[in-house]
Amino acid sequence: MEGETKRILVEFKSETGEVAGAPFDLPRDITTDKLQLICNALLQKEETVPYSFFVNDIEITESLEKTLQTQLELETEKILEIIYQPQALFKVQAVTRCTSTIEGHAEAVISVAFSPSGSYLASGSGDTTVRFWDVNTETPHFTCRGHSHWVLSIAWSSDGQKLASGCKKGQVIIWDPNTGKQLGKTLSGHRQWITCLAWEPLHLNPECRRLASSSKDATIKIWDTVLCQCLVTMSSHVQSVTCIKWGGTGLIYSASQDRTIKVWRGSDGVMCRTLEGHGHWVNTLALNTDWVMKTGAFDPSKAQIVPQPVRGSLEQLQQQALERYNSAKGEEPEKLISGSDDFTMFLWQPETDKKSIARMTGHQQLINDVKFSPDGRVVASASFDKSVKLWNGKTGQYIASLRGHVQAVYQITWSADSRLICSSSADSTLKVYDVKTRKLLMDLPGHADEVYAVDWSPDGQRVASGGKDKVLKMWRR
Repeated sequence: MEGETKRILVEFKSETGEVAGAPFDLPRDITTDKLQLICNALLQKEETVPYSFFVNDIEITESLEKTLQTQLELETEKILEIIYQPQALFKVQAVTRCTSTIEGHAEAVISVAFSPSGSYLASGSGDTTVRFWDVNTETPHFTCRGHSHWVLSIAWSSDGQKLASGCKKGQVIIWDPNTGKQLGKTLSGHRQWITCLAWEPLHLNPECRRLASSSKDATIKIWDTVLCQCLVTMSSHVQSVTCIKWGGTGLIYSASQDRTIKVWRGSDGVMCRTLEGHGHWVNTLALNTDWVMKTGAFDPSKAQIVPQPVRGSLEQLQQQALERYNSAKGEEPEKLISGSDDFTMFLWQPETDKKSIARMTGHQQLINDVKFSPDGRVVASASFDKSVKLWNGKTGQYIASLRGHVQAVYQITWSADSRLICSSSADSTLKVYDVKTRKLLMDLPGHADEVYAVDWSPDGQRVASGGKDKVLKMWRR
């Protein structure tokens, strides 16, 4: 018996529970590479797709045997289910060095954002300007003056043709990234400063006309950016609205300091339901389709070295965006995660239910940023307790803590292939983590003070960061 390898009956299942082929008998010491070959042969895909495999929520990293050793109760009579998950076809390299430090802003950089195809970069600052930067030459491109107070929030429309910025005076301005000029009139109507901006997703409206803005005055306004007028004002929150998201089915989600999250119909501004559960201010929201809606019709696996804007007719772009949205969302309704000052997060399915799926506890300080991975499987959360934590995107289960920062973590951003996370912190560094090994890959010092904002370009080529030292840094591999 010693010389014989033990065998086991297994069947492959997808994340949604579809069984691939009949159960069959495999040696227990089979490696992940061989599982890849078997899985690809079973599914008969045209291209070979990389997969990762899980048994009882534990990933098979080397061989099946080693994974099974950690699990005591295993009946040999029963069929072992191996869950396969397709991974991104392309790989994003970790950024390792700062390629340029671009001066220009006269005050702290509060937000940085790449356009959906990664061909433009914009930043908003306390010096009242919005700046566009050339990502290829890494030089300043346009300086947009129009606000008379700090620019607190910026947002790209998902066709990449417009950038909205909101300031502390409560005004919203739309900019053209090609010329650096203002489009239309200034949108004013809020009585307090703007906290967040969200565009209508590309697959719902290829013209990207409508923009939602939330404010400290506890209201949300929907604007027509062509006619430059307010279409509807949504008021039901009793304290500052901190964050808004425009969902892929036309619903708008808003989080507030009154401890609630409200769901609104984007078409006419009617309130659908209120999600309650947090014991303190709700700071941040994330949807599992955020990344796909942010990038619109842009497919990162077809990215080129020199970023190109996505071209095509409105119908084509809408169709591409809709296909990408549907494949990212899958069969289930959208999932929403909220992070709060009460140190917890909740996972919701707000389209259908006002009860939460899970309450996610573990952080020891307030939660500042939450992001779903581009494939929607993992959630990363950044907190003032100096850690970044990973959670299961379907169930809300805790996975791991990523340590390394020595002060509050402000923002996190995912690489397009969902394999890496970059975080920015008050300790003046950026850190890059590998999600699979849950280890620190790169420590990126260089900023002279706190780093408030970080963004990884959708084509995976570069990371931009900005903070209290007024400079914008570009990082590449």
